[in-house]
Amino acid sequence: MTQLSVNINKIALIRNSRGNNYPDLIQVAKDCERFGAQGITVHPRPDERHVKFSDCYKLKEIVTTEFNIEGYPSEQFLKLIQDVRPHQVTLVPDLPNALTSDNGWDTITHASFLKEVIEELKKSGARVSLFIDPIEQYIEGAAHAGSDRIEYYTGPYAAIFTGDPNHAISKYKATENFAHSIGLGINAGHDLNLYNLKYFKEQLPHLAEVSIGHALICDSLYFGLENTIQMYRRCLE
Repeated sequence: MTQLSVNINKIALIRNSRGNNYPDLIQVAKDCERFGAQGITVHPRPDERHVKFSDCYKLKEIVTTEFNIEGYPSEQFLKLIQDVRPHQVTLVPDLPNALTSDNGWDTITHASFLKEVIEELKKSGARVSLFIDPIEQYIEGAAHAGSDRIEYYTGPYAAIFTGDPNHAISKYKATENFAHSIGLGINAGHDLNLYNLKYFKEQLPHLAEVSIGHALICDSLYFGLENTIQMYRRCLE
């Protein structure tokens, strides 16, 4: 069964907007797990507009499922990983001022950099995943760099899903078996929601994990957090 990791960045954004600890990010993480989340994902950005680096230390103490930290492998980020030692690290190629992750790694151009970074990260005992577009040469490059998994960037899938689901999924289906055949685990994330998630899961039988934050938190405004997590879980069963 595909695992659901809940990204709690948007909870942190709400907290930060008032300058206090409400909502309590740590309690929300505990509740997400209690409501059925099979992992907790955070993405501490350099400006700390969402999750702060200090939050990661506190979350490590309480997360009982899988703790996944996303980010660009800056010196600050690499130190965080060595200190916190999460279960999984997902590397993204975001520039410091990026609004959100909007493309995968060019694993050919950055081959030596990624290989060096991944070797360092694995000293912490973490599984390493690379944010990637559904392009075979980049997927192969992820394996050569030493990555354990890829995380498909699914923004383009979500953008055209409504008009043409078959076309939207085509590149992911075309590359999934290749990724699996060379030993890579397969994750996915970005703009997946209650409308497009079930189809994505049905078309990719090797999908191990999805990381969902923005849409899930938006849906919880209407359906409640516990009910929403269960709705997403049902899409993956």
